[in-house]
Amino acid sequence: MANVFAYESSELDWCEDNYRYSEHVVEYFNTVSSFFFFIISPIMLYLLHPYAKTKGLAIHLVWIMMIFVGLFSAYFHMTLSFVGQMLDELSILWVLAVGYAVWFPRKLFPSFIKDRSTFSRLVLLITVLTTISSFVKPTANAYALNCFGVHLLYTLAVEMRCCTDQKALRLAKLSVALWVLAISCWISDRLCCSFWQRLNFCYLHGIWHILIVMAVAYANTLIAYLDAINEIPYLLHGLEYWPCDKWAIGLPHIVLSSSPKTQKQC
Repeated sequence: MANVFAYESSELDWCEDNYRYSEHVVEYFNTVSSFFFFIISPIMLYLLHPYAKTKGLAIHLVWIMMIFVGLFSAYFHMTLSFVGQMLDELSILWVLAVGYAVWFPRKLFPSFIKDRSTFSRLVLLITVLTTISSFVKPTANAYALNCFGVHLLYTLAVEMRCCTDQKALRLAKLSVALWVLAISCWISDRLCCSFWQRLNFCYLHGIWHILIVMAVAYANTLIAYLDAINEIPYLLHGLEYWPCDKWAIGLPHIVLSSSPKTQKQC
């Protein structure tokens, strides 16, 4: 049992050179880049708090759990242990599960489900079964998680078909672009390691960490915005970017107001 906690007990080994900068850290840059989750998550908790107070504080679970994703990711890349791998991957699975339970559009529910509480229980059951089955073939877990990501992109595409809000459309494009860049880094690090080693640039998985947390921030806000249009349109003021709405880049968030606004833009 102790072997599952041992350094390099995982079957996964990313492209970065092991123990290059520290004898106690297997993949140094991959470990350090995981702490980007600790920077973005508290900011998003703060920015989405007005929306969460109206919609329900369960919204905060996504970004609270993203902090644990960063923690477990850092532990995994520091040790490359089997336990670290499972904690890293399962924490991502449960973040996705919470997102599905809280935001999946009601109109896309299966026909036999009539309310969100029933849908949430179904998501919980599937997540528990997936958690158990993930121990059967751990090396396949990451690919399965990325399939969930593809399904979320499809759901967003369905929701955005009739959208005319230019800020929401821009946010959708940025979300997809960040996700494509992130997954490209992940795949390239996994499948083209020898090429990057020849270039002495073995840091794509660490770049994936940074890009994916930004992609989640953008997509999470977009999903919440679409949900607010359907659930609380009378309070919805619009989308803005932190720290300055006029900047080309920033962290998106929902702005609510007390004045009535019932016209849907998406």
